[in-house]
Amino acid sequence: MHQNFTPNDLVRLLYRETSVSETLALRAVLTEDLEMRFEFKALFSAFQQLPKVTFRPSDNAIRRVLNYSKATALESHI
Repeated sequence: MHQNFTPNDLVRLLYRETSVSETLALRAVLTEDLEMRFEFKALFSAFQQLPKVTFRPSDNAIRRVLNYSKATALESHI
């Protein structure tokens, strides 16, 4: 059975959001389909140029979430 993949599937592959079977199928398609391989290489190039960003919430934000969690946990037990 031949499966049609979209550019969205290629993006999911880049971000490692595909299942094992999808990954294997996509890799097989990329070895056979020059157009898909070209598109994947273009996406991969753009992906590599994206800044590597890490997010860290402030201590105050973490404290507020934990306090909210405590408050709602108590309400559900009452």
